[in-house]
Amino acid sequence: MKYSLTAGDATSIKTPCLVTSLKTARTLANQLGARDIFSRAIGDFKDKLENNLVVQLPGNVARLLVLGGADDTLSEESFRKLCTGAAKSAVAIPARQAVFHLEKIKVSRAKTAWKLQTAMTALSDEAYRYSKHKSSPGSAPDLRSVRFLVKSRSNAGKSVQLGNALDQGLKLARDLGNEPPNVCNPNYLLKEARKLRGPNVSVTNLDEKKMESLNMGAFLAVSKGSDTPGQMIIVHYKGGRKSDAPFSLVGKGITFDTGGISLKPPAAMDEMKFDMCGAAAVLGVAKAVIEAQLPINLVAIVAAAENMPSGRATRPADIVTTSSGKTVEILNTDAEGRLVLCDALTHAQTFKPQAIVDVATLTGACIIALGSHASALYSNDDGLAESLLEAGDSSGDRAWRMPLWDEYQTALRSNFADVANVGGREAGSVTAACFLKRFIDDGVKWAH
Repeated sequence: MKYSLTAGDATSIKTPCLVTSLKTARTLANQLGARDIFSRAIGDFKDKLENNLVVQLPGNVARLLVLGGADDTLSEESFRKLCTGAAKSAVAIPARQAVFHLEKIKVSRAKTAWKLQTAMTALSDEAYRYSKHKSSPGSAPDLRSVRFLVKSRSNAGKSVQLGNALDQGLKLARDLGNEPPNVCNPNYLLKEARKLRGPNVSVTNLDEKKMESLNMGAFLAVSKGSDTPGQMIIVHYKGGRKSDAPFSLVGKGITFDTGGISLKPPAAMDEMKFDMCGAAAVLGVAKAVIEAQLPINLVAIVAAAENMPSGRATRPADIVTTSSGKTVEILNTDAEGRLVLCDALTHAQTFKPQAIVDVATLTGACIIALGSHASALYSNDDGLAESLLEAGDSSGDRAWRMPLWDEYQTALRSNFADVANVGGREAGSVTAACFLKRFIDDGVKWAH
């Protein structure tokens, strides 16, 4: 999707579709000489949230997409629902271009920039299709570009720049997640990462030989069972001052997770291709940051490996040494994400970042704890945690902070190594985060 701005009066717009509230639509129809057509069309229309209506008109505005409930003062959550419904309706219309007129819609405590970003995210979500591997792909939406009608371009230009960048980042993340595991392996992720280009961008990698020289025994314990070697992928973006410490993002990239010797049950194992979605998210963020030319320095690290059973695979009870020097007793080879991440987190700290945020589909215990409506957030720094929580509330991708109390660390005791890679059944998502915390040096701001 391509987003842009247009300034001026709605009556001067030429478009296949104008998206607006009932009150504005009625005024516009009257000004365009289509009062009777509009009145007949809305005769049975209920002006309530999530009710939308398309009205065909003669002239420069071929259609009005009327958004129900848009003349009320909306909460942020109600506005998100309005935008989701508007996007679904707009994408279904056989038109390549549309104009969204949202500036007059009142949202409690929200500015125009937030409204535009929320609408753009909804449109990117609804317009996305993935049919790469179908012999007869379904038809893609006709809608290709959306203009936002505003009073002043200067107040909203940055929002559109960010919206276009985010659209590209979201598409990359979704495409990577949807690829089948016989295509998307660690080498494929490296190839896709190398497509991230720009004057301030460089991509490097640590192959297994290099990781072995850095004593990344935890990472290698996961990848050793696969015929496809693991890769640690590092994307450097230098958009800030040379003296600015970077932010670091670390993504779990298990391109397929059988569980290893601790084999998963067959049911729904096909979904384990999504175990690299932490990596997909990190690469998507890197893409968006690069496209938006944000004035920051970023180090994005992807820990990419395939967790397979074989004669070479790690066994339960094996002990490995991490690059931090700590030893880990691997009690369950299906708790592999924390093994690749602990070495990646140690490597991230060599860049002396302002903060580290790791993203992972780490354990199903998180879904047991929180369901599917919030992500769990763990952090050793209150300021970082609050920033991430506020960002989640603003974007609608909400998180809930969970405890990292030292009492939970006792579950990870090992009789034979410094730490076990799993605890008991209780608080499984908490003990997973507690495991990662052990690899964060004092004074380093970190969130999982």
